[in-house]
Amino acid sequence: MLKGFIEVDIERCKGCELCIGACPPKIACLSMSKQTNKKGYHFMEQTQNSCIGCGNCALMCPDSVITVYRLKK
Repeated sequence: MLKGFIEVDIERCKGCELCIGACPPKIACLSMSKQTNKKGYHFMEQTQNSCIGCGNCALMCPDSVITVYRLKK
């Protein structure tokens, strides 16, 4: 199984949640933070280590604030 992780530019994230809906249901490694950024938006964060690095979240992000990495085994 592939392993991946994401980085989010939390100051640019507007909390639209499109990325969360794009994450495959069996993976479901994203959720909204209870914290807010400087603009007052709740931002997305990776909460599970189940990320496979598919990139769906980054493709759905309208503001391109997500970078996806795949780990080589």
